[in-house]
Amino acid sequence: MTFVIRAARDSDLQPLYEMAKLTGGGFTNLPPDRAALKIKLVRSAAAFARSDDAKADDLFVLVLENTATGEVRGTCQIFTHVGQSYPFYSYRLGTLTQHSKELGRTFRADMLGLTTDLEGCSEVGGLFLHPGERAGGLGMLLARARYLFIAQHRARFADRILAELRGIIDEAGGSPFWDGLAGRFFGMNFQDADQFNAVRGHQFIADLFPKHPIYIAMLPESARAVIGLPHPSGRAAMRMLENEGFAYENYVDIFDGGPTMIAKTDQVRTIRDAQPARIVAIDDDGGDAALVARGLLADFRCAYATIRASADGVVLGREAAAALGVGEDDMISHVARA
Repeated sequence: MTFVIRAARDSDLQPLYEMAKLTGGGFTNLPPDRAALKIKLVRSAAAFARSDDAKADDLFVLVLENTATGEVRGTCQIFTHVGQSYPFYSYRLGTLTQHSKELGRTFRADMLGLTTDLEGCSEVGGLFLHPGERAGGLGMLLARARYLFIAQHRARFADRILAELRGIIDEAGGSPFWDGLAGRFFGMNFQDADQFNAVRGHQFIADLFPKHPIYIAMLPESARAVIGLPHPSGRAAMRMLENEGFAYENYVDIFDGGPTMIAKTDQVRTIRDAQPARIVAIDDDGGDAALVARGLLADFRCAYATIRASADGVVLGREAAAALGVGEDDMISHVARA
């Protein structure tokens, strides 16, 4: 059984919607809303169709397809430059130090400041793998395929790249962080705010969010305890990001307090290590486990493969070659699976 990553199409709307209903909330980039998902697919199609490399607010939606059945079993997204259409807000954790000579004491207060520091960065997000496929490294295939796509379209992307991880969500689908901070200003629960944001964007944040720093000590313990922590289901994703060179730099999501991971684009491991090569032969005589990608824009495809070096290029396994739609003399990009 072979899975391949490819560009999303209009016909993928229904499977994307079905997967969106399985996310459990707090997954802004994959809302269980047909109209919002349709808008994403239209926007993605426009990005895939654009041939120039000018800086733009593009969104690319990719899907994981089972080549044997044609079923879509996962998805991920790539944003070229966030904050171009509307501000990209984050909270930045900082410390204010004050000294009282009379008391002979120094006071340090941890604070959350609303910021748009990360505007202009690229973003990887929207990764979701169907619960029935969470084996065989398919989550890693989805994640790393995004970086091979970026490597093959480097001029379209920024010099820094971020990934927002979903924060802690309670059993009722609420967010302790939201309830302890923003919910007090908005008069709506987390689910409503998250859905509103997913469908209509961030402008309401600019209109209503407090602009002054928030003293963390003034928040309830339930909110303080989850700042910068990923949802339990996102811990593996956080480890994958760290393995790629991403780091937590004290930025958190304004809705659920989840961590924002940041890296220099050219230092992301998969992007840095990706190698172009020409296929000189296709056989089943073995090789090293790798991720292999071919094609640009809507023709992009990525899959796991066996690959081995030869004098003039590489030899690719038959199953992967069929899934990728490549043959001898075609060019690919590859990186070690480990």
